[in-house]
Amino acid sequence: MKINLKQIFNIVGESKDVEYDITAEELSDIRGYEFCSPVKVNGRVYNRAGIVNLEYSVDFSLTITCDRCLKELIRGYHFDFDHVVVPSLSGENDDYIVAESESIELNEIAVTDLLLQLPTKNLCMDDCKGLCMVCGCDLNESECNCLKN
Repeated sequence: MKINLKQIFNIVGESKDVEYDITAEELSDIRGYEFCSPVKVNGRVYNRAGIVNLEYSVDFSLTITCDRCLKELIRGYHFDFDHVVVPSLSGENDDYIVAESESIELNEIAVTDLLLQLPTKNLCMDDCKGLCMVCGCDLNESECNCLKN
């Protein structure tokens, strides 16, 4: 979703609410993740004392596979983000979002932010025991005698 910020940059106190979904089709290019719901984006862009801020949250569900026991499950996520938006920037600085032509592409920003927040290790539960290295038995559901001998 492209948001034009010209009015927000020029008027102190101006704001714009944002609420929309990023569809599964738009997320299909992302490798390694299976989104089972659209990404709901809800937030606002506002100018406070001449500084433009972007605050938003994302809600979505992923189909994940536990890295220890290989059980497939659906997990919901909620993340909050905030950024300072500037019309231009001299030099390199990752602390700000630059609004090219006084516009930002919120889909790109939201997807990048949420991918950076996702855990690198997926577990079905914190104390997942995983699979037996000998017979492949799910140690969360039963015990085997492979390692006791």
